[in-house]
Parts: sequence; structure tokens; C-alpha cells
Amino acid sequence: MNDRAVFFEKDGTLVEDVRHGADPAKLKLLPGATDALSRLREAGYRLFIVSNEPGVARGKFREEALAPVVRRLEELLAEEGAAFEGFYYCPHDPEGRVRAYAVPCRCRKPSPGLIEDACREHDIDPLRSWMVGDVLDDVEAGRRAGCRTVMIDNGHETAWRRGPNRSPHLTVKNIAKAAELILLSAS
Repeated sequence: MNDRAVFFEKDGTLVEDVRHGADPAKLKLLPGATDALSRLREAGYRLFIVSNEPGVARGKFREEALAPVVRRLEELLAEEGAAFEGFYYCPHDPEGRVRAYAVPCRCRKPSPGLIEDACREHDIDPLRSWMVGDVLDDVEAGRRAGCRTVMIDNGHETAWRRGPNRSPHLTVKNIAKAAELILLSAS
């Protein structure tokens, strides 16, 4: 049974960070993303995306606008054999202006709900899995879910609010190095 996975933040980790964007035409994979995902997949890791999408709660776009983004991302990655098994997202933001989404929830990172849902629905063992992201909220979500964590230090983390669940297991400069170190840890 293949019960290990790598969970990725979308913006700033797999694709260029476009603030609250839901335009599939603007999706651009970061250098090394497809190769990194292909290598992890070939090594037996199942791949998932876990993403906060506060643009929904903030009224920047409707939740339905995410489906074409997911399809485009699937196309870009599948072309290189780097397909992922699931896209989990949180549309909430307690400070949002769209009332239905301006609520506290268990899915908005740093809460671990997105990872926990994926693990439950796909029989994933979080203790054998990794969370890769570019901010400490990603790290905290991964640690709280029981995963090992990789922080891609690309300048997107600005607050550096430290805490017991906010120290990554590994810190790297890009997704290629993240994949390399995850693969080394498995050997």
C-alpha cells in the first residue's frame, strides 16, 4: 500500500505567486517544479496541493473560478508526468468581506484541516509524508498534521512569527532542492 505523500502549497512553491489570482492563463510553473514532482512520483510519493484561497472570501473571485485554475495546473503538470492526486483548498478568511466565507475554519493554514482531509480520504499516513511550502503557516499546518516539513525560503515569509510548530525540518531555496532532500531521506 502506498500511504506516503508530499503536500505542496500552490503559490510560490509550484507556480509563480499571483496575489489572489484565479486566471488560469497567468499560471506559470516555477523552474524545476515538474521535474521535482516527477521524481517524487516515480519514487512512490503521492502528490497533493493544499492551498489557502482567501481571494474568495475577500471578494476577488468566486469559488467557481478555481476549477479552471485546477484544470490548467493539471494540464501543465501532466505534460511532464507530474500529475497530482488531489487539490484541496480553503476559501475562508475571517477578515474577508463575503459573509459566507468570512468565518474561522479548520481548513485555513496554519490549521491542518486540508492535510488531514487528504490523508483521511486517500489513506495517507502523515508520519510518512511531507508538507512543502514557502511560509511558516504551511510549515505549521504540516507539523500539526504530523508531517515532516520543508520551507522554501524564497522571500515570501515576511512575519517570521516563530512558535513550536513553526520550525521546518528542512529549509531550501527551491522546489528542486526540496525534492532532492525528501528523496534522500527516503533512501
